[in-house]
Amino acid sequence: MAAPAGRCLWRVLAPRRGWIIPGLDRRLAAPGSAAPPARLYAAAAKPAKRGSQKTKQEETKKKQVPRRRPLLTKPVDDVYLTWHYQRPSYEVEKAVGMLKKFQELDFTYPKQFVYINVFLDMALQKKKKVEPFTSTVLLPYRFSDQTNKVLVFTENEQEAEIARENGAAVVGGVELIKWILEDEIQADAYLAVPEIMPKLIPLRNKLKRKYPNTKRNSLGHDILKMLQLYRDGLEYAVQDECVIKTRIARLDMPTEQIIANLKTVINDICTFKPLTYGPFVQRLVIRSSTSEGLLLNLDGLLPQEEKVEEKEEEKDAEDNEEEHVSESAST
Repeated sequence: MAAPAGRCLWRVLAPRRGWIIPGLDRRLAAPGSAAPPARLYAAAAKPAKRGSQKTKQEETKKKQVPRRRPLLTKPVDDVYLTWHYQRPSYEVEKAVGMLKKFQELDFTYPKQFVYINVFLDMALQKKKKVEPFTSTVLLPYRFSDQTNKVLVFTENEQEAEIARENGAAVVGGVELIKWILEDEIQADAYLAVPEIMPKLIPLRNKLKRKYPNTKRNSLGHDILKMLQLYRDGLEYAVQDECVIKTRIARLDMPTEQIIANLKTVINDICTFKPLTYGPFVQRLVIRSSTSEGLLLNLDGLLPQEEKVEEKEEEKDAEDNEEEHVSESAST
């Protein structure tokens, strides 16, 4: 006798759709026939065969993105895709002239600042590197009327008078320590003579990098020179571990003055790494406040080896003097 239509439908749909109903096969079996045992779980999946190392390498090679085509050197016309060509580099005179031309064409502020981005190679031998540093340099041509607030530590009346006459904002001795610790007195720079340094030790953690130091030319007997540097000088610092971003001039200044300020900053930067380890400056970009950045050709901008060695000898002498001062302070 044929099975009813409902039983036939269950026999067809249940295995395909994965329906699991206990005793379904026994119920749907024809009368008088042996019912198959109920299966309440799925069969275990067979483990996938592990491919050999060669097949894995071949698969990874297939998945790798094809290499980018080498960049072209120079475009043929004025309309081109920039990412297909190498970034052009310019001589410093031409780059400054282009910045001035951009300002005229865009009708932007003519007295806007000129900036440089200096990308450094901080690596030394044996996985060592140059630590991020801060420096102050006196530019040959000033471009801002703003001056820094400078405090001078001295207990000599003649030195104090020289400091006041040459623009020091605050001059004093040990009595200033309390006011500085309580933030009653704040300054952009702190200068001192060597004789008072043993008494300024409580300010070391407070001032940190601004603490008077011979390496930064903020400790010495030439108060006039130190004041001139820190009142009118340009301070810059390493950012993001290997980049220096600072302004160097105004766009309305003559091209010769902008280039002179640029070379002064680069020469000062290069003193922080010996030339024997290779060039310190990797890339140099110049721009104005409203223009794009122009990559500069470094030929003729980096200092010669002789000048760097002379600067290193001066720094070694200053380091010896600072050690002598610290030893006397500890005793």
